[in-house]
Amino acid sequence: MTIEKDKVVSLHYELRTAKDGDIQETTKGGQPLTFVFGNKQMLPKFEENLGNLKTGESFEFMLDPKNGYGEINPQMIIDIPITAISQDGKIDPSVVAVGKVIGMQDAQGHRFNGTVLEIKEEAVNMDFNHAMAGKDLFFSGEILEVRSETPEEYEHRNHDHECTGCGKH
Repeated sequence: MTIEKDKVVSLHYELRTAKDGDIQETTKGGQPLTFVFGNKQMLPKFEENLGNLKTGESFEFMLDPKNGYGEINPQMIIDIPITAISQDGKIDPSVVAVGKVIGMQDAQGHRFNGTVLEIKEEAVNMDFNHAMAGKDLFFSGEILEVRSETPEEYEHRNHDHECTGCGKH
């Protein structure tokens, strides 16, 4: 079966920032990446490079930052007041340390991951850009399976109600 819109695709991949660079992410040796093709679950150019491949075929392609996770946005590097991430005015160094990724939440309940760049007296400088922003992405891997969605998968993907534990998906 060929990869096309609404087909379920399972694949193993490796992500590097250069063809011969260190592996940044991999599914090899673990669970494959499985998604419904053409439903905006993946980067658009990632899907474009997989279109029309078949089970058992290999792939290799590079995405520049524009087609990956974007360029680094300086506005996403901000100072967070110490009071927002401390308890009783103290920072837990096992949680807040340079290089650590910390989950944050804004007033509207949106969740963000930020990397600690610097700890200052009154604030923590954090980068909320995607970890792969500004980098070329080199993907390689193999298509493991291409199939039609089951009725249950289709229903789950196309449900039009708020999930309340109704048991429909």
